[in-house]
Order: sequence, then C-alpha cells, then structure tokens
Amino acid sequence: MFQKQREITGHFGAVYCCLVKDQFVYSGGADHFVTRWSIATGEQDKFAIKFEYSVYALEIINENILVVGLSSGGMHFFDLLERKEIKFFTQHTKAIFSIKSNAKKNQLFVTDAEGNLSVWNTIDYSLMIYLPLDCGKIRKIAISKNGEFAAFACQDGMIRVFDTENFNEIKTINAHKDGATSILFHPLNSDVLISGGKDALIKIWKWNEQELIETIVAHNYAVYALIALVEGQVIASASRDKTIKLWDSNTFRFIEKLEGKLGGHRHSVNGISTFNENTFVSCSDDGKLIVWELISE
Repeated sequence: MFQKQREITGHFGAVYCCLVKDQFVYSGGADHFVTRWSIATGEQDKFAIKFEYSVYALEIINENILVVGLSSGGMHFFDLLERKEIKFFTQHTKAIFSIKSNAKKNQLFVTDAEGNLSVWNTIDYSLMIYLPLDCGKIRKIAISKNGEFAAFACQDGMIRVFDTENFNEIKTINAHKDGATSILFHPLNSDVLISGGKDALIKIWKWNEQELIETIVAHNYAVYALIALVEGQVIASASRDKTIKLWDSNTFRFIEKLEGKLGGHRHSVNGISTFNENTFVSCSDDGKLIVWELISE
C-alpha cells in the first residue's frame, strides 16, 4: 500500500509539473514560479525562479542543468550549481507541454501546443531538428530504455513513434478518441507501450506491430501521467479525476487508488515523478505536492 508521507504547500495556484532530482523535488505552475523542496522535510529550499509566464514542463540534463518550458513557448536553461541562466530559446512560440531527455544520445526532446517537435543536442545546445507534426497539442513524450525510440502522445488521438537516429516517424497508432494525453514505454519490455487518453482509458500496445493488447477503463477523466515504480512491477497513473491509481505492470490488475479521502488531491492531478522505487511525488491544480511511499504490510 502507498501512503501519504507529507504534503508540500507554497505555490499560489495550480502546480502543473514536478520533477524529482536527488533529495529535491522541483515544481512549476500557474504562479510563474519554479520552486525546489526537500522531499525529506517538505520545506522550501532557497532555490526559486520567477518567470513572466506559467511553467508547464521541467527536465534536468547533464546532472545539473534545469530546463524550464513556459506557456509562452520560451525555454530556459539554468545551471543549478552556479545558480544562473545559461541559455534561453524561443524556437517554440506556443506553450511547451513536455520536455524529455534521451541521455543515451545526448538529446533533448521538446513538444508544444501546436504539435511541433524540436530536438536539441545537450552537449552544445544546438538545434538538431524541428518538425511540425500538425497533430495538435503533444502533451507527453516517452523515451525507450535503450534510447533508440521516442514516443509521443498527440491531441489527434495518435501515438507516434520515432527513431532517434534519423528522426523518422516509424509507427503511427490510432490510440485514443479525443486525444492521447500520456505515454510510457513498459519498464520491463520496451516492445510494449502504455498510453493514457482523454477518454479516461489506459491502453497496452505491442507498438511495433501496432497491436492493441489490452484496454483498461482506468479513470473518470483524462489520464495525464504514467510512471513506473517498484522495479517496474507497478505502474502509477494520474488523472484529471483527482486520483492516482496503481496497477500491476504484468497483469494490469488494479491495485489501489489514492484519493482525497486518503489525504490525496482535491483537484486534477497533473504530474507524478519517481523519487525511488518505493516513493513518488504528485502535483495538482489544488496547489499542493504530495509525497507517497510504499509501506510494507
């Protein structure tokens, strides 16, 4: 059973994204701040950055470079050790919804509200490619464990899988009515993709064969995030329906639901980020972050 360990408050508005690194969780939201918190105590660290726009996406590259994506399309790079901005790009002109690092190939994938994809070199910060996919908002990116493939959850309902060598679209799967909203390569088998949609469903795919393995009636509203826990044995899904659900990654049997009456969120759960195999952090429109931990029975 996962139980609430602590609640973190301090944002003045919805928290749209959270990212765990070392002993800290970074969060960004509608109050235009990126703030850092201690996972152990829930206390705010001295590190905080104020922007002119809402913060929609966070990623860390090269161990200590924080990448921030804004509702304006701006993308900022901060050196966490030097505590200063080192790069700022305006390649995207609409809201950046997802940023994902492919450490295997020194690549950074970025997607926006208009269906544009950019890929950046994380060594020299050069733009490797910019692709207008014309698919509406691309809300989430997943990178395969070997770094060879990138998958995208698109507003037109499609899952698009690209190779990361030449950036060719190699598979297109018609996945979710009204839009795909989350995506994850199966932690134990990269031949399998897990997707969530605005239709509140979770679907399991043998993606290379474009074969649907299973459909799960998972939530009441859109599934906004998917992560793996407990050495890949558990999948967590976060939803606009205010809940987080845990699933067995082998059978996709439902395990438990984390909700308001258990001390969970009272509004849409927008993001979840893994701290370790047994601990994760969630963020919500209610302005809170919650640390959840697996408790042995």
